[in-house]
Amino acid sequence: MKTRLPFGFVIAASLLILFILLPVFVTFFSTTLEQLLETITDKDVAHSIGLTFLAGGIATSLGLLFGLPLAYILSRGNFPGKSLLMGIVDLPLIIPHTAAGIALLLVFGRMGIIGGLLGKLGVYFTDSLGGIVVGMMFVSLPLLINSSREAFSSVDIELEHSARMDGAGAWQVFWRITLPLAWQGVLSGAITMWARGISEFGAVVILAYSPKIIPVLIYERFQGFGLSSAIPVAALLLIVVLILFALLRWLARSANSS
Repeated sequence: MKTRLPFGFVIAASLLILFILLPVFVTFFSTTLEQLLETITDKDVAHSIGLTFLAGGIATSLGLLFGLPLAYILSRGNFPGKSLLMGIVDLPLIIPHTAAGIALLLVFGRMGIIGGLLGKLGVYFTDSLGGIVVGMMFVSLPLLINSSREAFSSVDIELEHSARMDGAGAWQVFWRITLPLAWQGVLSGAITMWARGISEFGAVVILAYSPKIIPVLIYERFQGFGLSSAIPVAALLLIVVLILFALLRWLARSANSS
């Protein structure tokens, strides 16, 4: 028997979908094919898009490397201060991103606590790929950690206990049992982190204004040349991101069904 949906819910949901889609469609139809083709061949735009995706990929990879252990600890551990630790993980979600950029600059800038030390070794975060990665990683890590934590929590802990009783080490249990069973949630978190990272502006523009990722380039063109100059770049970015995001989701579903 089909569930009958409340009519008011349908109206509210439809208005929300319209709220999301309308700005996207208006952006698409506010530019011409000629402008899009010209934007595609723009070397600055191509370099900026490549840099954005590269930095997002590095940030997500580092997030997986350092975030999965924390997500697993939060899913399995029961210790004093766990709620506080979970709150710390969520902190980047509530900090205004311009404020996050200032905070990151104080730590990773040339005179910062970490940036000053690494600067003596010739490693700089300001106006560099490293700074872009740091900015993206800071604002998007909670999405990966929380999704992975929920995925790990959904794995029956008795399976892990049985494997340990059979002689498997903690590392073997994680790689051979927990992670294979939780990979869908981990992958979903990684995709969401990547998507959030490449869309970041506030934290990145303060710590690493240049080289310019695509959100910064769009803002610069809007400020310097007006709306007409920014629209084609924004439309191209929306097209590329939507295609890549849909492809990643499709690959994830295909892997799940196979």
